[in-house]
Amino acid sequence: MGSNRIYALIAIFIIVIIILAIVFSTSNLTPAYVPDDFLDGGWSEDLMERAEGSQLFGLEKWCSLTYKIDDRYPAYLTITTLKTLIMMGEKELKERTMETVEKALEQGIKIDNKSEITGERVLYNTHKTIFIMYDGNDTTKSPPERIKIIGEVWNCGVSGKSVICIGFAQITDYAHDNPMINTTNWKKIIRDEIGFTDFVGKDGLIYNVICH
Repeated sequence: MGSNRIYALIAIFIIVIIILAIVFSTSNLTPAYVPDDFLDGGWSEDLMERAEGSQLFGLEKWCSLTYKIDDRYPAYLTITTLKTLIMMGEKELKERTMETVEKALEQGIKIDNKSEITGERVLYNTHKTIFIMYDGNDTTKSPPERIKIIGEVWNCGVSGKSVICIGFAQITDYAHDNPMINTTNWKKIIRDEIGFTDFVGKDGLIYNVICH
């Protein structure tokens, strides 16, 4: 009698999972994005880098967009949108962000852990975010170029999605004569209206991300 009840509960659980998987797999995930109005000065989406996928029987879906500028001081911003059955908590969001940043280490990026800056801010879309920033070096170039990295995350309760932004900017150009520090592209990624890290501007890429 008891074993039959257990089998019935397992069957119900499987049916619920299948139903949820069907619902999630048939629903489109609208990715968070930067409006075209803010993509100036050479910034544009790299359509070849656009990616999406799902896992856990379709109960977790994700989509990633990458914006780039390729000049003497190359930079990019990747925005990953996640849709899960249960919205991720702050701890898990931080862990996901750190995992993404750590992948940069596999691409020849050396991070200065002593330069770490963490904090919170509010974006134009009214969401409160958590961010972490590092200085580092791109060791794939000779001589190595100085870089800056930001990871910023938030939950969008309106759409039930989580958003992870990873920004990267090269701020030196030692391959050319008269090298100098240039933070123009870095500022474009991170600045906001309030003056986040002393960079004031309403046109910051992350600041203007639309997620709902």
